[in-house]
Amino acid sequence: MIDPFGRSISYLRVSVTDRCDLRCVYCMTEDMTFLPKKDLLSLEELDRMCGAFVSLGVRKLRITGGEPLVRRDVLSLFQSLSRHLATGALEELTLTTNGTQLEKYAEGLKAAGVKRVNVSLDSLDPERFRAITRWGNHAQVMTGIAAAKAAGLKVKINCVAMRGVNEDEIDGLVAWCGREGFDLVLIETMPMGEVDGDRTSQYLPLSLVRARLAHRWTLEPIPDMTGGPARYTRCAETGGRVGFITPMTHNFCESCNRVRLTCTGTLYMCLGQEDAADLRTPLRASESDDLLFAAIAEAIGRKPKGHDFVIDRRHNRPAVSRTMSVTGG
Repeated sequence: MIDPFGRSISYLRVSVTDRCDLRCVYCMTEDMTFLPKKDLLSLEELDRMCGAFVSLGVRKLRITGGEPLVRRDVLSLFQSLSRHLATGALEELTLTTNGTQLEKYAEGLKAAGVKRVNVSLDSLDPERFRAITRWGNHAQVMTGIAAAKAAGLKVKINCVAMRGVNEDEIDGLVAWCGREGFDLVLIETMPMGEVDGDRTSQYLPLSLVRARLAHRWTLEPIPDMTGGPARYTRCAETGGRVGFITPMTHNFCESCNRVRLTCTGTLYMCLGQEDAADLRTPLRASESDDLLFAAIAEAIGRKPKGHDFVIDRRHNRPAVSRTMSVTGG
């Protein structure tokens, strides 16, 4: 799959549910209205959809949500998708999670061929964690992270850097991840969805964060790539990797190889654009994948050059109306 700008699309992020057991302030409103379960693709349909993308050249699948591990019987999807790892058609099967269910699923994920997980964790302080997630149990997440490590999964910690919220913890997160052997990826808050609070005041450019970290840590740029938008450094003092995802201060669209499929079968060719393609209709229209292949090809042909993220300080409105949980991260 080659888009209009010559980029090879080899990475598919698949949301298996819009539901989550947390309500992170930058991702959801506190009183979310979730999709009726009848509107979601079945696990069998998600499996078939992923298989179609793999046959078209996708080499990396990331399962997302909402929180993917709250979807009933979701482990069976990982087990089924592992067949593509066995044939070599797929290089990596992974997921992004909030960690609440990892204690239950870590060993099963490892057995299904998952080698690493991304865990969203914006604070090491239990009270602050609860404030950010609105009702999250910090100890439960930390136990889940420990279970993932014990199961032999590589762990990457994703942290959204927010001014006046957790910016004083980033230094400590570098140290903690270094001790634990985890990668750390810092992410700029993105203007998506009508969520509670003023995100313009929370926006913290990672160029400033990196400059602050340089007072204590030696961060040396490295060429490591994991298929995503993060740009990595090696921390000389800990030996660990620290990555930066900067949709606001440094547009990373020139190398974008990703598309995102929602749990209803809608394909977003860009996280920061509203244009989307309906893949559920062609999927259900025929037992053959021919209609689905044609719809995917048409959608990839519309993939834009880049996103239009901007913090709108005049009107305090998001660049994209849907919440992050709808698209799947």
